[in-house]
Amino acid sequence: MSGPEHMNTVEGRYVQMDEVDWVDFPEALSAGGIRWKLLNVAPESGAWTAIFDCPAGSSFASHVHIGPGEYFLTRGRMEVRGGVDDGGDTAVAPGYGYEACQAYHGRTYFPEDSEFYMTFLGPLNFVGEKGETVALVTWKVAQDAWEASQS
Repeated sequence: MSGPEHMNTVEGRYVQMDEVDWVDFPEALSAGGIRWKLLNVAPESGAWTAIFDCPAGSSFASHVHIGPGEYFLTRGRMEVRGGVDDGGDTAVAPGYGYEACQAYHGRTYFPEDSEFYMTFLGPLNFVGEKGETVALVTWKVAQDAWEASQS
């Protein structure tokens, strides 16, 4: 095997999650101390999978799902697309959600300590107030950020 560990395409991948340390998710893309563990990248499909630890009061910045995504909220509560009070969804653990291509999230907010697992089937485009791209997070960008946090 050669190349970064996440890219080894032998027969599959396995991650013992409790043996991987949490690292801070980039503050330019989140607020309130969100941490993450990158579990897999799949260059062959453009997918990447991570688990996120989101303290009460934390949030992700505005973003667009270029490709679809699926999440499993394992703990806590997540206000998606403004939450149910603003026409979005309020996910309560244990809960599953699907995000379609081009789904826009003005902010994803965690009113209580929460944790969720998500597979992104394509890039996540973080956008500014005028809709401009702040960061386009592909599997490669996620992998590079993760590897940089490990050194």
